[in-house]
Amino acid sequence: MSEFPTTLLAARHASACGLVTVAGAPNVVRGGSHSGNVSALELAREGVLDALSSDYVPGSLLQAAWLLTRDAGFTLSGALKLVSLQPARACGLDDRGAIAEGLRADLVRVREIGGQPVVREVISRGSRVA
Repeated sequence: MSEFPTTLLAARHASACGLVTVAGAPNVVRGGSHSGNVSALELAREGVLDALSSDYVPGSLLQAAWLLTRDAGFTLSGALKLVSLQPARACGLDDRGAIAEGLRADLVRVREIGGQPVVREVISRGSRVA
């Protein structure tokens, strides 16, 4: 796994080596790295971003997925895979990350308000929790 590569060159090399490249969702939301490293949006646009991590702001995952659709040409389903299916697979969690029979029923119901995603309901293992 290539976690938070500092340059596009490093991310390209990691991808060529078959590593899963992870960047922070706050990097997407901020529009760049807080420490001057490569932008996660740039990695996404270049096709070398495989997963997003919440890093230090868990709420940034959903917002980052929305921004990837607007700023990096992703479909909504493609962007959501960066915060669900792909991180789960990268960590070996094969019982989650997608909506399919036999998998955990972890769902987040979202409504877009003013161009921003707003969580309306959370279901964990099939039970409503929020």
